[in-house]
Amino acid sequence: MTVQARRAHPYIPNSEPGTKAAMLAEIGAASMDELYADIPESLRFRGTLNIPEALPAEAQLKRTLERIMARNTSCEEATSFLGAGCYNHYVPAICDEITRRAEFLTAYAGEPYEDFGRFQALWEYESLMAELLDMDICNVPTFDWFQAASTALRMAGRYTDRPVALIAGNISPDRLAAIRNYCEPVMRLELLGWDPATGLMDLADLRAKLNGQVAAVYFENPGYLGFLETQGQAIADLTHAQGSLLVVGADPNSLGLLTPPSQYGADLVCGDIQTLGNHMHFGGGMGGFIATRDEEKLVMEYPSRLFGISTTDVPGEYGFGDVAYDRTSFAHREKGKEFVGTATALHGIAAAVYLSLMGPVGMKDLGEHILQKAQYLAQGLASLRGVKLGLNAPYYKEFVVDFNGTGRSVAEINEALLKAGIFGGKDLSGEFPALGQSALWAVTELVSREEIDRAIDVLAAFLGGK
Repeated sequence: MTVQARRAHPYIPNSEPGTKAAMLAEIGAASMDELYADIPESLRFRGTLNIPEALPAEAQLKRTLERIMARNTSCEEATSFLGAGCYNHYVPAICDEITRRAEFLTAYAGEPYEDFGRFQALWEYESLMAELLDMDICNVPTFDWFQAASTALRMAGRYTDRPVALIAGNISPDRLAAIRNYCEPVMRLELLGWDPATGLMDLADLRAKLNGQVAAVYFENPGYLGFLETQGQAIADLTHAQGSLLVVGADPNSLGLLTPPSQYGADLVCGDIQTLGNHMHFGGGMGGFIATRDEEKLVMEYPSRLFGISTTDVPGEYGFGDVAYDRTSFAHREKGKEFVGTATALHGIAAAVYLSLMGPVGMKDLGEHILQKAQYLAQGLASLRGVKLGLNAPYYKEFVVDFNGTGRSVAEINEALLKAGIFGGKDLSGEFPALGQSALWAVTELVSREEIDRAIDVLAAFLGGK
């Protein structure tokens, strides 16, 4: 800390002492500590961070980081059956080619006079997503599914002027924690029961908890545990009978094959576009979407940006720009309905390229291909000694595998698979203790039949045969 105070840090902007002093003088602060006066002393770290000294040469830094990264094992070297919200789908080369263009890659922000290209690209993204989702309106991507679900529920709360949201009890614990963090200052969340044999929502519990205080009911299809919620229309009917809105989380990758939530009564649909032409990026390639019908009262509850197309003063010319900009936090700032910061717009452009390339037929073929591989994988796993499928329900690309009868823990099984260069399914024993030693296995178009057969053989050898 004392060394950095005497000279500029090589990787921190504006850290040169003279520059820092000038900036502090400009805002009338005597020191950096004065900027943090509101933070209690008990919460401040006064020691020395356990990090190495800055490397003086860029080449040395590059070599150091490459050595660190080389210790990783990625899905390029290993077969992956991991999913649970982040999936190893194929990203066509054209997606990277387009998103690496300077006018997109470096376009952090901008105004219409300098940014028509990005506005049009995002309008195209919104249009393609709306078609895929069978909805009228889709927003510019927000941070991830976590925030998209949270915002959709808060939109429903403002729309209905009600304080309660009912949420399917088998939601991802991580997503639930994020929703609680985002919604509970203004809404109360209640979990709904579910059938441990199928994963389906307990409709009796839904009936009992629905009342005039409920703003929205939220479930996901496919669910976090992979199953397909086949009671969508019944849930919608019960929800709408109480004047509540139905919010459905969906994987857009599945909608070339599965019925979109709009067709069984969803008022808001949300999810993540990571599965549409975006790399996993070690868990960071996420981008949340929200879609609704074109109803002014509902649209005005979007806190995020919406781009539209309109005529200009030049006959035959069209322009692209913000729709109802004054409803966003960009316009209202601290008085906004919600804060929305830097959106993952670049991931939205990648998704637009992907959907343009695939088209309806391509999305349908992809869905059928993944479904067939999931069925093949499930049959192979269920043939192993002591292994069975965890839920008696249809699924798309992900499903629960019950290893309780093998006498082995999921951790032991995954360790054996990893030694063979295979990432096994996500261990559910901590998140859903009632399922015991169960795991969530996923398959995408990038997993070959040969890789599935090899995983089955490795497991068979470890578990003692079929």
